[in-house]
Amino acid sequence: MANTKTDYYVPHGSPWPAVASASMFVMALGGALWLNGSDAGRAVLFLGLAGLIVMMFGWLGTVIRENIAGLYSGQVDRSFRQGMAWFIFSEVMFFFGFFGALFYARTLAVPWLGGEGIGTGTNSVLWPGFEADWPTNGPEAVGGSFEPMGWGGLPLLNTALLLASSVTITIAHHALKNSNRLRLNLFTLATVVLGVAFLYFQVVEYVHAYQDLNLRLSTGIYGSTFFMLTGFHGAHVTLGAIMLIVTWLRIARGHFTPNEHFGFQAVAWYWHFVDVVWVCLFIFVYVL
Repeated sequence: MANTKTDYYVPHGSPWPAVASASMFVMALGGALWLNGSDAGRAVLFLGLAGLIVMMFGWLGTVIRENIAGLYSGQVDRSFRQGMAWFIFSEVMFFFGFFGALFYARTLAVPWLGGEGIGTGTNSVLWPGFEADWPTNGPEAVGGSFEPMGWGGLPLLNTALLLASSVTITIAHHALKNSNRLRLNLFTLATVVLGVAFLYFQVVEYVHAYQDLNLRLSTGIYGSTFFMLTGFHGAHVTLGAIMLIVTWLRIARGHFTPNEHFGFQAVAWYWHFVDVVWVCLFIFVYVL
């Protein structure tokens, strides 16, 4: 529905900000308890997660209904766009921090421990015989012997899946702008399938890493950075897949028009962000 309002719509009495804050607090509390060995930690964490999911469906459902009712003006639409842009920027900085940790460990810290640069002379006293080769779980071979994850096979397949999904979501976007509802529906569904397939093969990769390569989160600096980067990316793909499924259901109900479809566009922006991060991750974690 086209925007008919000229003023800035401000909802009143919404419970969702309070629900979001409480749910995130409960999740953080549960995570802290779980990491410190409390038996109740896992249950508390999942209770907070359940509250967060309820909040997302409730809050976003409210926004969708308000939009369909024509309560939003052009300024509200611009606010949504700015908010999504800043959200994606914050996510870029999130991954920038993790890539920075990988760079520091691989390029600076490990060579120093091996006697290069400022570590000259100290490695023979602290860790004699340590060789600064990447990937490494040293010094002290934390986690035992392991094999690194190669870039071929499942990682390469997952790269192809995400790159293909970037193409399908773009085709769907063009179909929406051209009022081709059938193509919009099919290619959005194809993007969902590719995203879910990526998550499935990432689980298979993790099982292979744990069972066959002895590559674990506890396998020194290589294991921790590998699972930190790929795991957080997988969490973002999961969120993106949920957003795509909701978008596809909205398409099936006739939502979005060629001129009013920022809900679809925001999801497409996020999905392209996920794809770009994976390409960087594939190069710097798997290939190099």
